[in-house]
Amino acid sequence: MPADRRLPGPVFARVTVTDDGPVLVAGPVEVQLPDGRVVRSERAVTALCVCRRSRRQPFCDTSHRRKARLDPEADGG
Repeated sequence: MPADRRLPGPVFARVTVTDDGPVLVAGPVEVQLPDGRVVRSERAVTALCVCRRSRRQPFCDTSHRRKARLDPEADGG
């Protein structure tokens, strides 16, 4: 290979962990599920559910917005 041609550097996926919602992954993704199946998303940004309320696991369906988590400190107990 000629000295003036360089191999491209690594390509990193951007993963954004949100405070109160899904994990956002930039670019098309493949997700391997615990049972070994692989699911794909071709979206520019894919939201992965971490609250386990989504009916579209592993993808977020915004169920976390409809049901507030119970905070035992808030009700005294």
